[in-house]
Amino acid sequence: MKRTGILFFPAFDWSLGDSHPEREERLLYTQEQLFEEGVLDLPQIKQFSPRVATMKDVLRTQALFPSPGAHIESLDPHLISAGSSLLLGEAQVKGEIDNGFVMARPPGHHSGATVWGNRGFCSLNNEAILVNYLRARFGKKRIAIVDTDVHHGDGTQDIFYHDPNVLFISLHQDGRTLYPGSGFVNEKGGPNAWDQTLNIPLPPGTGDEGYHYILENWVLPRLQAFAPEIIINSAGQDNHFTDPLASMNLTARGYGRITELLQPDLAVLEGGYSIEGALPYVNLAILLALAGEDYHHVREPQKLKRTTLTLAALKPYIQDLQKQQQTVKQSFTIQNKPYFPKGNWISIPHSVYYDTEGFQETRHDYVRECSNCAGTVYIESRRYTETSILVRIPFEACPICEQAGYDLWDHLQKPNEGFANGMLQNQLHDKQYLWNRKEGLMEF
Repeated sequence: MKRTGILFFPAFDWSLGDSHPEREERLLYTQEQLFEEGVLDLPQIKQFSPRVATMKDVLRTQALFPSPGAHIESLDPHLISAGSSLLLGEAQVKGEIDNGFVMARPPGHHSGATVWGNRGFCSLNNEAILVNYLRARFGKKRIAIVDTDVHHGDGTQDIFYHDPNVLFISLHQDGRTLYPGSGFVNEKGGPNAWDQTLNIPLPPGTGDEGYHYILENWVLPRLQAFAPEIIINSAGQDNHFTDPLASMNLTARGYGRITELLQPDLAVLEGGYSIEGALPYVNLAILLALAGEDYHHVREPQKLKRTTLTLAALKPYIQDLQKQQQTVKQSFTIQNKPYFPKGNWISIPHSVYYDTEGFQETRHDYVRECSNCAGTVYIESRRYTETSILVRIPFEACPICEQAGYDLWDHLQKPNEGFANGMLQNQLHDKQYLWNRKEGLMEF
């Protein structure tokens, strides 16, 4: 048995529409199922109440453009969802529980380093905010995130793409067949964090046997080599064979086995939109596996009707995918602007479509090449005609990269630069600064 924490937050006041798949019933049916099964009466299960994340918790990880104030009216449920992850993560680190399951909505893994609005049902990245909270408050150094949502966790990847101390692994339906159209094997991390991002795009029809084979033969060895202090599972449940938005064939028991194999310290709910046919059973199996109980008796009411790929058919695909991933070489473009501090600055164009609200964010990312730390990051982010700037001094920054961050920040506030908004994320000293040409400087 393991002491397992559980937290429910259905977000009754947040909806994308009465008939939208991302709605409060996603959790209500699960609550009823767990009550009926008596799982919440198990001695090792401990329930927690939600809490609200602070704006400082958010800004440590994500820049809200053009300013945090522009998002305030819509952020309440997202702050509670993120805060619930912080609460259960803190309980695990303090030893109050062995592991936990954050059953909260809204989800978050499509929300990236810069935020202009909601995309993929996500405004704040719950797992990323949690990771940096544990690093800032509890001194954690190496953390792994394994995203098993059917959609690529592009926002989480974006936030940690240049961070060598966070291993991000995403198993998802191939981006050529599903939103957000990313997550390919050549996406392996920035110049200072090469090979710390592992994407495993899977063909439609991959079922339990295929997932378990990949975990045992690819994901678990990678986790063992990285040796993380904490493993967080972005526990999306839209791989289930009844999910209306995707085409994979996992069962509830298959999810239980995934959890048993990964042994995450914390599972955080992401997607999953088969509200009655899958979620109550998948959540039950995950919770039982976390608590060290038998999950093999869990059965969903519907029968699998889709064609599932056999392991014999899938193995050659996986082996070829591994070869492709291993042979990808670093290929980065150096582009030094006149005002960039000394060093080689790697240029990475980046475009983000906000499907929920229907606009495009055009980004240009630069990271200072460094052999001693994650490197200073400089991002120019544009929505329509408005450009905002993010400067990030990373955790454990070396003195040269730290100074580079300060120099960039000072330069951008000069009157002739033409930028109206900016943010400095000083993760090294856990300080965040916002600058607006009208309102001046603010510290969080």
